[in-house]
Amino acid sequence: QVQLVESGGGLVQAGGSLRLSCAASGRTFSRYNMAWFRQAPGKEREFVGAISWSGGRTYYADSVKGRFTISRDNAKNTVYLQMISLKPEDTAVYYCAIDGNVWRSTLVAAPREYDYWGQGTQVTVSS
Repeated sequence: QVQLVESGGGLVQAGGSLRLSCAASGRTFSRYNMAWFRQAPGKEREFVGAISWSGGRTYYADSVKGRFTISRDNAKNTVYLQMISLKPEDTAVYYCAIDGNVWRSTLVAAPREYDYWGQGTQVTVSS
């Protein structure tokens, strides 16, 4: 059974930083691309970024490019989302997700391509 557990959310002032973590179990982590999504109240789930199974490639939404960085430690089965220069519009529940396809060669943004999700962690950015 695949489990993804996010941590690291919280309340931060605009301009501040946070690092989210997502610990995975139940699947050979190093074979799968990983992604972060977020969902603000009343809005649809939004792609934030993704990282390849090797960690060598990343892909970000335009809204976070240059401010957010995804990394992974395959030895620890963990993916990270480093967020800097946070804005109030970054306020959302953040979810990590694991790709449904092993060794996928491309990074994808569509939620339907990810078959397991964490429970989410709240990030609130105050102005």
